[in-house]
Amino acid sequence: MHRRHFLALAAGSLGAAALPPSRPALALSPAVRLAATTRILDINGRPGTAYGLMQPDGRQGAAFMAGGNFRVDLTNALSEPTLIHWHGLEPPWAQDGVPGLPLPLLQPWEMRSYDFPLARPGTYWMHAHTLQEQGLLAAPLIVHDPADQARDEQEVVILLHDFSFKTPEELLAGVKGKPGAALQPMDHAHMSAQPGMDMSHMDMGGMAMDVNDFQFDAYLANDRTLDDPEVVRVERGGRIRLRIINGATATGYTIDTGTLDATVMAVDGTAVEPLVTRQFPLAMGQRVDLRLALPAAGAFPILARREGAKERAGIILATAGAAIPRLAVMGTDDGPLLTLAMEQRLRTADPLPAPAGDAKPFEAHLFGNMASYDWGMMLPTPLKVQAGQRATITMHNMSMMMHPMHLHGHHFQVVEINGTPLAGAVRDTVIVPPMAKVTIAFDAANPGGGWPFHCHNLYHMASGMMTTMAYDGA
Repeated sequence: MHRRHFLALAAGSLGAAALPPSRPALALSPAVRLAATTRILDINGRPGTAYGLMQPDGRQGAAFMAGGNFRVDLTNALSEPTLIHWHGLEPPWAQDGVPGLPLPLLQPWEMRSYDFPLARPGTYWMHAHTLQEQGLLAAPLIVHDPADQARDEQEVVILLHDFSFKTPEELLAGVKGKPGAALQPMDHAHMSAQPGMDMSHMDMGGMAMDVNDFQFDAYLANDRTLDDPEVVRVERGGRIRLRIINGATATGYTIDTGTLDATVMAVDGTAVEPLVTRQFPLAMGQRVDLRLALPAAGAFPILARREGAKERAGIILATAGAAIPRLAVMGTDDGPLLTLAMEQRLRTADPLPAPAGDAKPFEAHLFGNMASYDWGMMLPTPLKVQAGQRATITMHNMSMMMHPMHLHGHHFQVVEINGTPLAGAVRDTVIVPPMAKVTIAFDAANPGGGWPFHCHNLYHMASGMMTTMAYDGA
């Protein structure tokens, strides 16, 4: 298969190789053994080859306890190079898991060890920082809070994804347009649908908002489509903590809890002031923790509605003996657009401390269009900070697509939306809708020579919407 290399990222065809013998477990605090491998999923009655991040007992992903260490032995059991990023954690730069920043890809049969402290509990995830992410090379990564062990609640983890039988190279080739096409961020007059492209347009006061890059073959929750969903057995009147991860490459969802009120407890692994809702927007790379109190016996669908389209994914919470409803993949209404309305309501329970001096400001203009499918950012490259410094990044989205922007190795606080200051959520990924302006603040407290800052739409990143943030002297 033709291989595309972009910004030190790698891609390749699916393939598996024999797993070499692992090293002996240490006597104390043995490392979690993870292998990047392949598996077969049932996608609408058709076998689909997907990647996996598996423990020896077949479990996907891993869980840890805050206050301990993240100790993982990662083996590449594929026939192609790969590397895994620990999304939302704050590791030393050398252990972040991005090809070339600074370590190379993990070669077939190669094993690499990771070991660093875990101070912050929360819902995180792990995924390839290559086009292999499209093939479901991703899994949950949960860091439990010791204080939660005494809570009388059942934990349910949901990993959302989008699936295509096409390779990511084929998907990209279908939307790239004419070679050398000039960027025209505000000009939609020459747009034309191309193979594989989902040209959904939403009206924004006379301007066409682009929603969804592709029409995928399936939308998944825990590897299953909604017409064959996972059914999670729960107790009558019980309390549930949903940890929901949007691991999709190019699909935003709105989480819909139906008849159940949900209390938002955390976003991107960080606590927020409790907020009750039944719908919550979740862009690519983002996570949310929702607490539910079940009223009685019954079956309770938890849906993820595709942005601007009728497709849905989800699971069903069901008490013993409850009739399980049959749910259609296609809903009756399009899923809501992902906006900043919820972001404006969120307030962190753990704000950044007052800065010692003035923050160093950066501005980033996000640009691109669907016609030529070129995406990028106008800003200093790399962003240069000094250890201990407070910095802000104001992002202006000059394109007509939403961009979920992710900063590696750091958490940031949302401090301004469209010119209005706020003490918003502490996150690692925030959306910037078309024509919107969002400012984030972070402390330079994790030195490194090149922390990625990029759009978490995989194909926007692959097409140029990625830069780095580096420390002076690193």
